[in-house]
Amino acid sequence: MCAKATMEEFEALLNESLDIDTPNEGSVVKGRVIAIEAGQAIIDVGYKMEGRVDLKEFANPGEDSKLAVGDEVEVYLDRVENARGEASISREKARREEAWDRLEKAYADEERVEGAIFGRVKGGFTVDLGGAVAFLPGSQVDVRPVRDAGPLMGLKQPFQILKMDRRRGNIVVSRRAILEESRAEQRAEVIANLTEGQTVDGVVKNITEYGAFVDLGGVDGLLHVTDMAWRRVNHPSEILSIGETVKVQVIKINKDSHRISLGMKQLQDDPWDTVTQKFPLGSVHNGRVTNITDYGAFVELEAGVEGLVHVSEMSWTKKNVHPGKIVSTSQEVDVMVLEIDEAKRRVSLGLKQTMRNPWEVFAETHPSGTVIEGEVKNITEFGLFVGLEGDIDGMVHLSDISWDTRGEDAIQDFRKGDMVKAVVQDVDVEKERISLSIKALENEHMAEAVDGVKRGSIVTVEVSAIEDGGIEVEYNGVKSFIRRSDLARDRQDQRPERFQVGDKVDARVTNIDTKTRRLGLSIKAREIAEEKEAIDQYGSSDSGASLGDILGAALNRNN
Repeated sequence: MCAKATMEEFEALLNESLDIDTPNEGSVVKGRVIAIEAGQAIIDVGYKMEGRVDLKEFANPGEDSKLAVGDEVEVYLDRVENARGEASISREKARREEAWDRLEKAYADEERVEGAIFGRVKGGFTVDLGGAVAFLPGSQVDVRPVRDAGPLMGLKQPFQILKMDRRRGNIVVSRRAILEESRAEQRAEVIANLTEGQTVDGVVKNITEYGAFVDLGGVDGLLHVTDMAWRRVNHPSEILSIGETVKVQVIKINKDSHRISLGMKQLQDDPWDTVTQKFPLGSVHNGRVTNITDYGAFVELEAGVEGLVHVSEMSWTKKNVHPGKIVSTSQEVDVMVLEIDEAKRRVSLGLKQTMRNPWEVFAETHPSGTVIEGEVKNITEFGLFVGLEGDIDGMVHLSDISWDTRGEDAIQDFRKGDMVKAVVQDVDVEKERISLSIKALENEHMAEAVDGVKRGSIVTVEVSAIEDGGIEVEYNGVKSFIRRSDLARDRQDQRPERFQVGDKVDARVTNIDTKTRRLGLSIKAREIAEEKEAIDQYGSSDSGASLGDILGAALNRNN
């Protein structure tokens, strides 16, 4: 009985000892390094159990292991005994369990954690957080895109945990959140020491189309392109380069958004302070074309002072033409100051005013009555446009084309490019109109034809046509018409048919109208005049002699 009781007690004590002292699989246990061989550490975890762990599991990323015999370490017990009769242990899993406990607490308390970037994966990087591996998205590396992450590899630095799932083993961290927080603190401190109007030094960090970002010592300010210089700046790179130190003035500080507006031109003299003195109205200056638009061209008079030459003030003659066909960028031109608006900082300039008005020049050199010759530039329903000196046009109205032909018919004889002669009728400088006349050329011919002929003169004409109302006659190339009632003194002789084409007859000049190119003629008036002259010379109406006797005597005398 005694032996049996002793065995039962021993068995109970053994079971109790195994239940208490034998560690559970899947837990972290303490052990001591008893040997290092073949790149592995042999660790005694107690309970007469030993296991092997690769030395690299005890080293930080990019570092060698500093483990030595006798060191106490914590390892993860996978199995109490493996196929070789050894305990299956892992330092990496122990670190991971320990890390997860620590990281969960930091995540709950929104605390920063320390880690090191050790690898690159798709979309980002891997980070060792002291045993647990986290994912660092590329967008969370820095406040700005990072082209080369090499200098960040292996460096211990703080991270913020954005998301973690222990069951799936996922941890997402951010380095950018730490930098933004530090940056915000630094910005707040720097901005607190800045005041509007203050002049500070800064370093150009980045250049964009609309301006440049300048580092003021922890906080960036925007230097807009319009605040870089008083003159027009097409692109910030014209006057700035990255890394350059510049002196700027603080224009505005937004305390809520921490945005700072900077200026460089504010540190220079404003050229507009002396614009009216330097560029009085009506003065002519040489400038450079800086920009061309659909409505005109901008001309720089001096650095910071630009004026607009509106398209309507560019040329006397070229209307509805794009400014780019008159001037070109960077071209130097002479312009006249037309108007200055200091409040709006605008100068209106004129290009054509520096040249004489071609209509004024034409009026001076071609007074009314001058004969000109030019090319038919255009034909419209109301007349011809003829090119003249000074790149201007004159118009021949339908009614001024021909004396003898309707204007609608006469214009059909002309084509664009034809060279024509015409007489200047009128020049209206204000309305920029020149009236020409082709038919007026015939007046000159008439003047030559009737030279020496006066009203009352007797001329010999040739019958050129016979009509019911009279006869058409011609005198030295000038055509005229003698009405039926003027064909004879006696009514019975006032018959057009008694004449034939080619007959030469004498007629009295009753009127000379050079404007209408008409010569008034009358056979009747000639006969009456001759009768009166005969009576005056050879008798009187109460002398008793008959009219036939008197006329006969006059004819005999003439013979």
